[in-house]
Amino acid sequence: MSAVQTERRGAALWARMQRPEALNSINGDLLAGLEAAMDAAEGDPGIRVLVITGSGRAFCAGADLGVVAGSGGEDAFVRFLTDVGTTFRRLEQLPLPTIAAVNGFALAGGLEMLLCCDLVVAAQEAKIGDAHANYGLIPGGGGTVRLPRRVGPALAKQLMFTGAFLPAAELRHSGLLNDVVPGAELEDAVDALVAQMAGKSPLGLRRMKQLADDALQAPPDVGLRAELTASALHSRSADMAEGLAAFHDKRDPDFTGA
Repeated sequence: MSAVQTERRGAALWARMQRPEALNSINGDLLAGLEAAMDAAEGDPGIRVLVITGSGRAFCAGADLGVVAGSGGEDAFVRFLTDVGTTFRRLEQLPLPTIAAVNGFALAGGLEMLLCCDLVVAAQEAKIGDAHANYGLIPGGGGTVRLPRRVGPALAKQLMFTGAFLPAAELRHSGLLNDVVPGAELEDAVDALVAQMAGKSPLGLRRMKQLADDALQAPPDVGLRAELTASALHSRSADMAEGLAAFHDKRDPDFTGA
C-alpha cells in the first residue's frame, strides 16, 4: 500500500497519509507519496484544491524516529531533513490552495507540515504541538520560521520549549487554525470549504495566494506595487472578463483558469 493514497472528490484531490501504525510519521515513502499527490494536483486542471489528511489516530506525528535514529550519522540526517524541507517548501508554494484536515495528532513535523498549508481545519479531538524538545531534538522542517509567523513568538516559543500537546479547541483563536469541528464532521466541513472555493476563478486564487505569501516577506510598499502589477495583468484574463460578464448578466460565472 502506498504511504499516501489519493482520492478525487469533486474539485479537490484528497491526499491521505496511510501509515496509521506509525501515526503517519514521515519517512522517504511518505515524502514520495506527498510529492506524487502534488504532481497529480498540479497536472489536472479540474483540481482546484489539494487536501491533506491522515488515517487512524494521527494527522502526522512528525519524523519517523526510527529513521532518524538509524540515519547513519550527520550527513544522512541532513539529507533526510533536506528532503523534508524540499517537500514542505513545495507544498507551501503550490500554486493551488491547500487545506490541512487535521484528524488527530499533529506533532513536530506534523505541525510543520500543516504550517505549509493555506488553510487548516481541525477535529476538536486533535492534539497539536511541537514535540521536538521531548526527544532532545529541534525543529528541522521549518518550524522555527513558520510557527512564530503564524501564531506570534510568545505562543510559538511556548509550544517549542514545553513540547506540550494542546487540544485543537484551545488553539481555535491562535491564528493557527481556520476552524475546529467535531471529528465526525471534519471531512464534511472541509468539503464545504472546498465547495466555496471551487466556483471561484482558479487563476485569481493562485494570484492572490502568490501575492499574499510574497507580501509576508516584503515591505508594504513592495507588496502594494506587486499587487498593482498583478491586477493590471489579471485585467487581461478571461476569468476576469467572465466574472464581469456574469455580474452584468446576473448569472453564475464559469471560470476556466485562463
